[in-house]
Amino acid sequence: MFNHILSLLSGGPTPSIGKPDQLQIAVAALMVHAATMDDTFDMSERAAIERLLAERFALDPDTVKELLAKAEQRAEDSNQLYPFTRVAIERLNQQERVKVVEMLWEVAYADGVLDPDEDALLRRVAGLLYVSDYDRGEARKRVLGRIRLTKQEAEKEGS
Repeated sequence: MFNHILSLLSGGPTPSIGKPDQLQIAVAALMVHAATMDDTFDMSERAAIERLLAERFALDPDTVKELLAKAEQRAEDSNQLYPFTRVAIERLNQQERVKVVEMLWEVAYADGVLDPDEDALLRRVAGLLYVSDYDRGEARKRVLGRIRLTKQEAEKEGS
């Protein structure tokens, strides 16, 4: 309860209480689409999605797992992106939609390889979210920068 109030006052993500809402399902389904574009949905991609959902929506691990299961089912039931992007457009401002694209880049790079189909999906989703090519590219650069920092930190710990 205290974290919920603190989050409201700080302008951060509002912790989710109860069942996942439509925005959370839509964002998670887009991430599942990104993860499965290369015909594999490995543990690194699943872990990235779980981490991103927990951070973005301030969810506990059980709620994240429930949300991801719903998103996987929705993504499997529909090969259409529009229903998911429509919810995001209705509920998120421009900056938040760019953040969704950034989250999608993190999922696409989670397995260490950017598949051409993943790249094409990111281009398509960004367009549907009205995120410019420039903002999509900048989001990608931020993700690549974080990946490089993480690899450098891991190498230092291994030394």
